[in-house]
Amino acid sequence: MNSPHAPKVAGIDPSLPSPTQTADPVPGPVPSPLTDANSEVQDRLASWVSDLTTLHEFTERLVRTGTLDEALRELLRAGAALVGARRGLVALEPADGLGPVTTVGLGLGHADLGQIETIPRRSASAGHLLDGLPQPGGERRADVTHPDIAGEAGLDPRHREVAARLGFAASYAVPLDPFRTTPCTAPGLTAIPSPAPDTDGSGTGSPAGAGDRPAPGAPGTASAHGTGHGRDAVPAAAAPPGIAAAMGAGGPSGRLGGAAWLYDEPAEPGERQRHLVGLYCQYAAAHIARLIELSRARAAVATVQEELLPTRLPRVPGVRLAVRHHPGPHGGGDWYDALPLPDGALGLSVGGVTGSGPSAVVAMGRLRASLRAYAVMEGEDPVAVLSDLELLLRLTEPARSATALFAYCEPGTRKVVLAGAGHCPPLLTGERRTEFVETTLSAPLGMLSCWEAPSVEIEPSSGETLLFYSDGLLHRTGEPMDRAFTRLHTAAASAPKGVRGDPDAFADHVLRTVLPDGPAAPVGRPSEDGTDDLVLLVAHFD
Repeated sequence: MNSPHAPKVAGIDPSLPSPTQTADPVPGPVPSPLTDANSEVQDRLASWVSDLTTLHEFTERLVRTGTLDEALRELLRAGAALVGARRGLVALEPADGLGPVTTVGLGLGHADLGQIETIPRRSASAGHLLDGLPQPGGERRADVTHPDIAGEAGLDPRHREVAARLGFAASYAVPLDPFRTTPCTAPGLTAIPSPAPDTDGSGTGSPAGAGDRPAPGAPGTASAHGTGHGRDAVPAAAAPPGIAAAMGAGGPSGRLGGAAWLYDEPAEPGERQRHLVGLYCQYAAAHIARLIELSRARAAVATVQEELLPTRLPRVPGVRLAVRHHPGPHGGGDWYDALPLPDGALGLSVGGVTGSGPSAVVAMGRLRASLRAYAVMEGEDPVAVLSDLELLLRLTEPARSATALFAYCEPGTRKVVLAGAGHCPPLLTGERRTEFVETTLSAPLGMLSCWEAPSVEIEPSSGETLLFYSDGLLHRTGEPMDRAFTRLHTAAASAPKGVRGDPDAFADHVLRTVLPDGPAAPVGRPSEDGTDDLVLLVAHFD
């Protein structure tokens, strides 16, 4: 059998051997030192631009957060991306002791956070930072690293136990300190140093035992590996102008807390990762400090507002009362009151002054106190009470106006005399009727040179309920006023029979039905979903 021949190709004879190379190859260009230097500079510039872009994206997302909880969770997400971790937690514990004190986790449940809190503070990463609070002229610790918790000598046994139970093998923690800075460079997004030639600049943690030498201009210098090793402390410094302006003059002073990220395997972040997360956390701390200041101011306003309102409702035979009060986020000037009067009578009032914030709260307190005095002297005539209040407002608060509604109740005879000044009409509801009581035929207080209004007398039947409320209840529905009034009327008319006899249950039913998402916040706490105060005062006649 003949062996197969290779196929013939036009112009090529496969039987001829390939020619041998007889000439020397032409040498290529010899790399010059200048070319290598330019390439290194370009790589470094590209790395800086990449870092700037990353920090810009993370800080842009951070500044969009409007609440403290949102900011802490965004901090954990961004930090985890920067250091290459999957889980983490932030412990907020301001050094000035004014709170708030809280712990927020990423990828950790409440039970997991509870176990981590059982680790002694001297061993936990965040505990190192929280216990090392800065003193005047003292030092601040830059970070704390546990690259291999299982193999680290001198570590608390509880630390190893919790780590094994939760499945993390390493941790890295940094302080939340808006005043921390470096001796070499002023903090800022333009001060990003290049890593040392033998360090890891990748986006994931380097293996345990990797070099711990800082990059030029990085915050602090490396210390030897050991239990909870960290960089050498850097001296305390004054806040840079931009950070100080962001925090405000009345912001929390000192360290705010610490953030720690957990690795599933023994690892620690590289130098570039450390520096980037340090810069990010420094600016995040300034933003968090501003939110802390804001939350403290809101809490102070809410506390003052609560103290200016009744701490408890009076008990008068023949009528049972319930109230729901949800202040707006900026502190509003709405009030409610229930005042026992002579001869077993009861005075009920709701109202509100224009504006918001501390000045409105203070003005509300003055008007409410004055109305109580007028009610004691001439409560049986609600028109006279509101006339005196209007005169006081024009003389003492000429730039303000207010709405008010006052009712003189005689529970024994179930007679109620009302007068209103531009306030929402009360709602009378029972098994047989649900109707608004017309009291809006007058202008708000302080709007006219001479205020006048008619009084209205009603006689609630046994088992009927009278609702007083603020316009914040209607505004929070997000609908036009006519539809909001209809929704309130429907909510009261559709109340189950078992709810009608309990004023507290009736108030909760109305709020759940009228508001799209039900009550937005607990009584006495600021609510974030509306700017107006919400007041609902319920009087049930037995």
